[in-house]
Amino acid sequence: MSLSYRQPGVVLTDRRFTVPLDHENPSGETIELYAREAVASEKAHQDLPWLVYLQGGPGFGANRFVGRPAWLGRALKDYRVLLLDQRGTGASTPANRQTLPLRGGPAEQADYLTRFRADSIVRDCEAIRPAVTGGAPWTVLGQSFGGFCTVAYLSLAPEGLDTALITGGLPSLDAHADDVYRAAFPRIERKVVAHYARYPQDVERARRIADHLLTHDVVLPNGYRLTVEAFQSLGILLGGSEGSHRLHFLLEDAFVRTPRGHELSDAFQEEAQNLLSYAGHPLYALVHEAIYGQDARPTDWSAERVRAEFPRFDAAKTLAGDEPLLFTGESIHPWMFDCDPALRPLRETAELLAARTDWTPLYDRARLAVNEVPVAAAVYHDDMYVDTAHALTTARAIRGLRTWVTDEFEHDGVRAGGPRVLDRLLSLARDEA
Repeated sequence: MSLSYRQPGVVLTDRRFTVPLDHENPSGETIELYAREAVASEKAHQDLPWLVYLQGGPGFGANRFVGRPAWLGRALKDYRVLLLDQRGTGASTPANRQTLPLRGGPAEQADYLTRFRADSIVRDCEAIRPAVTGGAPWTVLGQSFGGFCTVAYLSLAPEGLDTALITGGLPSLDAHADDVYRAAFPRIERKVVAHYARYPQDVERARRIADHLLTHDVVLPNGYRLTVEAFQSLGILLGGSEGSHRLHFLLEDAFVRTPRGHELSDAFQEEAQNLLSYAGHPLYALVHEAIYGQDARPTDWSAERVRAEFPRFDAAKTLAGDEPLLFTGESIHPWMFDCDPALRPLRETAELLAARTDWTPLYDRARLAVNEVPVAAAVYHDDMYVDTAHALTTARAIRGLRTWVTDEFEHDGVRAGGPRVLDRLLSLARDEA
């Protein structure tokens, strides 16, 4: 039975669905999907078209909004919205260190997780769409990895879509993970250089913290081992609209004087562990590189291998000289499964996923070339998470897709920009702009 309740300006309904774990075997094992339906209070009894929101990630559940913030308020003017927890995330049969042992050992866990990529998410959407819309096609809004899923949707089941809206999420159709990261590290360096230009005092602060971590064994209160590589990975903040400022505030009071000398403060350690821990989204670490697997080549810890091609990111070499420390960004590394207590039990599972050679294509170039679904995509200029050149190449491969290329926002523009980003995409998709 569905449960409805109210928040300011919105009526919410919890929805649960049962879908096959493997859509190629519909009579086999099933999993549960959770979604939250949202409708404007004043339109609760109206017959409205549907918009399904696909969150970024992979591995994150849908936003837990209160009221009608960000893009949601704009969407609720026209739609009923389904905030879907993609399989394995949020309340949708979670996949984490606590639940995955139910599958068996690492080999069984790795096999299970191969079904948590964009193609399975699209088939989940198609499985539940008749129950939600009565069979009518719906609009999809895909943010970041949700945009990857949207391109897969256009490839696999365009008949299910009325309109496709993508924000910061046009994937390369054929790049290997190595290609993705070779394009990523120069972008990340640009973001770090821009951060230091804004906050030059952070150059010495970051070097001091890194030097401390190279000479001290620091374990955060939650058991996370804070290495210098882990500290550098806080650069993931630099891809968001407020990220540079958040990183600055984290660095400005990192040390406190104690009877044993200067140590990293409790406040710094608390904030760092909240930013670094994958306890709330372990799938992000487990299948992140798998979202780029489309052929017989293993991903094989691509970000770690490619990082070695960019020696300026080596902290020890940097500290031996006088260069600014470079932070890293959206990348997963094997050492994370040693540092993070939420990931340690899954190290062997992650190794098996990195070694797999049976990945299948996620996108269909031929079908995209004859696309008839109205599509609009926001491409954020010099997006730290998704390469702009890759995104624009894909945009040209999808028939009828209209792009909005802007440097007004970072990767999180659909959140930070309030209703403006969604309003612009809807205008483009409807040929009103």
